[in-house]
Amino acid sequence: MSDAYLVSALRTAGGRRGGRLSGWHPVDLAGALIDGLVGRSGADPDAVDDVILGCVGQVGEQAVNVARNAVLASSLPESVPGTSVDRQCGSSQQALHFAAQAVMSGSMDVVIAGGVESMTRVPMGAPLTLAKQADMGIYMSPAIRDRYPHTQLFSQFDGAEMVAEKYGIERAALDEFALASHQRAIRATQTGAFDDEILPITVLDPESGEESSHTVDEGIRFDATLESISSVKLLAENGRISAATASQICDGASGVMVVSEAGLKRLGVKPLARIHHMSVMGHDPVIMLEAPLPATERALDRAGMTIDDIDLFEVNEAFAPIPLAWLQSTRADPERLNVNGGAIALGHPLGASGTKLMTTLVHALQARGGRYGLQTMCEGGGMANVTIIERL
Repeated sequence: MSDAYLVSALRTAGGRRGGRLSGWHPVDLAGALIDGLVGRSGADPDAVDDVILGCVGQVGEQAVNVARNAVLASSLPESVPGTSVDRQCGSSQQALHFAAQAVMSGSMDVVIAGGVESMTRVPMGAPLTLAKQADMGIYMSPAIRDRYPHTQLFSQFDGAEMVAEKYGIERAALDEFALASHQRAIRATQTGAFDDEILPITVLDPESGEESSHTVDEGIRFDATLESISSVKLLAENGRISAATASQICDGASGVMVVSEAGLKRLGVKPLARIHHMSVMGHDPVIMLEAPLPATERALDRAGMTIDDIDLFEVNEAFAPIPLAWLQSTRADPERLNVNGGAIALGHPLGASGTKLMTTLVHALQARGGRYGLQTMCEGGGMANVTIIERL
């Protein structure tokens, strides 16, 4: 079976809700990202066999197969197909897995995998709330209710609090972790660590009418202090999590180009990394966000590796308790985790976050000379993807 290689990896800088990327239709944003990947790789657009994009809010501007629409909004020829994936927050990480599986099987040679989410234009939960308003019901079927009789709805917010309680993580530790996320993102921004991974996007200032290039993640709080973070109101009475220790609502797109050995020869490019392992695991949908812990253990076991073999980790900061519980469970070196900050500072554009984290991981390994990187993230419904890459 052929290996799968990453030859380009890009993301947009995150945009706040109602912020600098809010004027972009998500299809056009994804199309621009696709063009950036093709341009960065030097590939002939005709060489792309498929485009697989993750997206969670597949309604409105993100409906009717956002991946195919992004192809039509890009410079790719009409002959390039596209399909959309929903594995909740892991959607674009799963898109990467599907792309890698396609090239490893020999059925394709060049596949673009990525994701897009405009959380400004398609608010989080829109497919559920709009369906309820139209009296179309909800996903909690009678069979699911029989299986989980004490659960009205599966809630990521409840799950995050459950994780914090189960692993004994107090608010003070969550606040400190959030501050560290901003500090690492600030350092990465100021030292140019993100320069090679961010695709500049032209944005229009609605007040001045002037155009500028969006290249800095809009969610970073450059003036963040432990005092300011600790002063934010808790999301639930007697809870431990606040908006400051949760990921930020974000607009953005990200992607990678995945190729086979034949694809490498066809494009005449050098790979950035090789897919070493990929897996996905289901877990308890009530606590929901704990899945990355057993998924990481299983992935390392299947790969014949230990946690100490991995040089860098990207664990999505959906809520601060998740990476902290992951550290507690795996006993990984915290200095190797989210070294350039995470979603608490940089934002979590849902369906785009998987390849967003992968893009950062690839470039961080290149910059630091590491060999292996591991990425995982919690996902709605109690799931987690794990990807291990080897820098080349």
